[in-house]
Amino acid sequence: MTTVVDRAAVGVAKPRLGLIGFGAFGRLTARHLAPWFEVIAHDPATTDGEGVATLADLTTATACPTVILAVPVGTLEETLRAITPHLRPDALVIDVGSVKVKPARLMADILPDTVRIVGTHPLFGPQSARDGIAGLRIAVCEVRGGNDARRVAAFCRRALKLRVFEVTPEEHDREAATVQGLTHLIARVLLKMEPLPTRMTTASFERLMQAVDMVRHDSPAVFHAIERDNPFAAEVRERFFDLAEMAREQLDEG
Repeated sequence: MTTVVDRAAVGVAKPRLGLIGFGAFGRLTARHLAPWFEVIAHDPATTDGEGVATLADLTTATACPTVILAVPVGTLEETLRAITPHLRPDALVIDVGSVKVKPARLMADILPDTVRIVGTHPLFGPQSARDGIAGLRIAVCEVRGGNDARRVAAFCRRALKLRVFEVTPEEHDREAATVQGLTHLIARVLLKMEPLPTRMTTASFERLMQAVDMVRHDSPAVFHAIERDNPFAAEVRERFFDLAEMAREQLDEG
């Protein structure tokens, strides 16, 4: 994406980066990329760049050499069609969605052939990254463009100090169906059971509630993307429900 030397520190202008979507995750993205890029953000629902981004219209944000799509997976197709006329011929487009097979297919089908594409999934959010992102994980998927995924992965390692996993979209979604699918499913059930005990708790219960708190404020769109847009999530859910039902039958019989 760029050299890991802070350009501002040596008096060199930062490269411009377009950020489409300035919600909670878009703002997190801007904060951590601002030292390396001049972030030009577009989000009709936002009126404040919070000191880490310059707000602009869609045309201006999309005309940057690198464009990051921080939008819900459910609105990705609409977003891709909106930005396509304004992209530079050699632009690098990166998504940050929580699933990868569907976004990779949409980007490859809709974006012009000259546009380079990389799929990413930061395996953290505003809650889990509140103390910083160094050491946290990110998945990087090559979609179109040869070595672009490797360059993005190198930037994430060296500049952002993230733990990077270079995988295919299919590999990502197969693992995420369990890692994210079960976590969010169990968290949703426990949230519906509140209020839960807070006095005589065990260490294991407290860790469970910490996991719930990390996804408590996620939007319904995130939950739907994880459970509905991941092609492998339904199989994992059914296995979980089957095993839970088996455990209930054993308890009822015993």
